[in-house]
Amino acid sequence: MRTKRLVLTAIAAIALTGAGGTAIAVNGATRPAAAGTTATAAVEAREAVPARAPARASSADTDGPRVVRPYQPVEIGQGAKMGLLPEGRQNYVVAWDDYAESVEQAKGYVGDSIRPDSLSGGLHTEGDDALYTGAFRTDTVPSRITLRVDGAAEVEAGMLRLPGEPGWGTYYHDAAGDGAPRESVVVTAYGPDGSVLADLTYRPSPAGR
Repeated sequence: MRTKRLVLTAIAAIALTGAGGTAIAVNGATRPAAAGTTATAAVEAREAVPARAPARASSADTDGPRVVRPYQPVEIGQGAKMGLLPEGRQNYVVAWDDYAESVEQAKGYVGDSIRPDSLSGGLHTEGDDALYTGAFRTDTVPSRITLRVDGAAEVEAGMLRLPGEPGWGTYYHDAAGDGAPRESVVVTAYGPDGSVLADLTYRPSPAGR
């Protein structure tokens, strides 16, 4: 039996209730639950305080986030589409089915979901497939965002942002076939000079193991 689980971290607790006031719309719409499918949500990590540790190496080949139009659907792997909304703050959707409806629902969300100079993190799993998504809110636009899963080597995430200077954007990483993390996930946003803009570390919930 295949199971799907959703882990959300570093977002306002009100998001888990489905009430108004959150801008992330609980990461938008997820795949409808089939028979025997479970969906769990946990807020286990908190927004990381901007790191002041020595700078880490940066990638000269990274140009920063891809600029997309509001509501533009972007394929991010495993049949999922991500879209960024100008309504609210850090408002985006991740949808497998009926992307347009997911966007319309998310338009009603307002308010900050993450603190300045911080990251949020989300994990969607089904079987051995994992899809990592989240948002950044930083004064400096990150040149790159990486993930380190269970202590393995850093992997580059894709990034999106809206035109102009919205002060935020999203990231995603398709880890199809890698399975769900068992220990920890470390997300790091780097500035153009290689300095660390923000860190986020979270552990999968017990239900996600």
